[in-house]
Amino acid sequence: MGCYTKTFSNWSLATEIERLIRINSVVPLEPDYEFHKDGCLSNDTYFDNPKTFYKRGKASSNAQKVQCKSCGKYTNLLPNKSQSTTYAQKRNDILPSFAEHLINRVPVSSTCKILGIGRSTYYSKLEWLYRCCLEFLETHETKQFAKMTFPRIWLNTDMMVYHLNNVRKKGQPRTKGTVSEKQLPTQTVVSTDSSSRYVFRADVAYDWEIDFKQLEQNTETYKDDHLPMELRKNAKYTKYSYYPMEPTPNDTQSQNEYYLEMKELQLRGKYVDGLHVNHTYTAMAQMFLIKDMVKTDKWRVLSDDDMVLKSAIKKAFSVEIQQGRLHHFINTFDKTLSREAAFQEFIDSNKYLRNWAEDNFLSEQSVYEVAVEYLKRRLAVHKFYETKIAPDGTDYAVHKSNKIEHPIAMADRGSRYIDVLTDTSKLSNEHLARLIVRANDNSVNAFLQEIRRSLSILERPLVTSRGDGKSYIYSNFNPK
Repeated sequence: MGCYTKTFSNWSLATEIERLIRINSVVPLEPDYEFHKDGCLSNDTYFDNPKTFYKRGKASSNAQKVQCKSCGKYTNLLPNKSQSTTYAQKRNDILPSFAEHLINRVPVSSTCKILGIGRSTYYSKLEWLYRCCLEFLETHETKQFAKMTFPRIWLNTDMMVYHLNNVRKKGQPRTKGTVSEKQLPTQTVVSTDSSSRYVFRADVAYDWEIDFKQLEQNTETYKDDHLPMELRKNAKYTKYSYYPMEPTPNDTQSQNEYYLEMKELQLRGKYVDGLHVNHTYTAMAQMFLIKDMVKTDKWRVLSDDDMVLKSAIKKAFSVEIQQGRLHHFINTFDKTLSREAAFQEFIDSNKYLRNWAEDNFLSEQSVYEVAVEYLKRRLAVHKFYETKIAPDGTDYAVHKSNKIEHPIAMADRGSRYIDVLTDTSKLSNEHLARLIVRANDNSVNAFLQEIRRSLSILERPLVTSRGDGKSYIYSNFNPK
């Protein structure tokens, strides 16, 4: 039949979920304070018994100074973010200008020249600014999501690819006769809300913390080299899911095969730190985290016809799909069209819809209502499923690939075609028509365009949204 089922490692998926949670969380710094001198009769801390301490004003960093009443020892308390945003930060005066450069596509080298800073300062300020953003999200948005329940959510999800230069580490010589990939395609998975254009998550399928030493330890502990891919802890790294181990007398692997694997791994170890993650695992992890964060009974998900996204949505929302609480729409269009041809399709589509409205005495209605009525009549004969009969005589619906043209085309992409992967047999034609008319990927595309045009520390443009032009130059060779 040509059918197959691809299995994934739940263990590796759990580690990817943990990775995304970890890199997007901020843990407050908790210093180990010494409140007393040696031999002091009191052993209370300021936090447990503040009455045993004097307050002695504020330090220059806005840190609270306290003094033990028994031994007289002074201690500076670490200020929180509301008390001081500049604690342990040098050159804090450049932050407003630094942030403006960052979101206005100023290259790394130019920012360093203008602000008079080095590359290490640039990256330290970048990480500090990122942590501040994470703190803001945890304080103002994560807590609000926990309190809110939405009647329905329109989730747009898509992926963007950019390329990292595969640069040798400092001090690593070029080995004669060895060739490594010059560019490393890197996927970013993005999910947004269609109505508000709020970005739920944007995750990069790249783990900059993993190293081959950890892979070697995991392989020695769990014997991953003798397990199938779906049982390996590091299956998400695909090509480097285990560390090559010298074959024993009972192994089927030859010594020559072992040397070839080790040679390839050692070559990769000479280049940039970290490893790419199979973006299917990143997409699945993102879907699970969004499902856990957002409380709603009705999900409407829109993506392009990408097997990675379809697999991730089915994996994370299997229960919701079975219960009919999630409907998955596929949005496709002809990517070979030029802009002129796409705009002409847009004009022709609008003209056809207006003429149809006049012929059916609907010219007074809005474009949205006309499109709904047009689709409602078409859906009377156009189905996204077919009915089959089980051996016990019960009927059940099976998805049938049967795209329908969206009545409202787009000026930059022309006609769009919508398919529905989930069971629509229980939806009325009018309800389904309204869902299809609302289906668009404008919110996720707007965010991706924002990255390409503004929020970018790349020296050259990213891959364009239409795929017309590509650039493989990454400014800083710093995957993190």
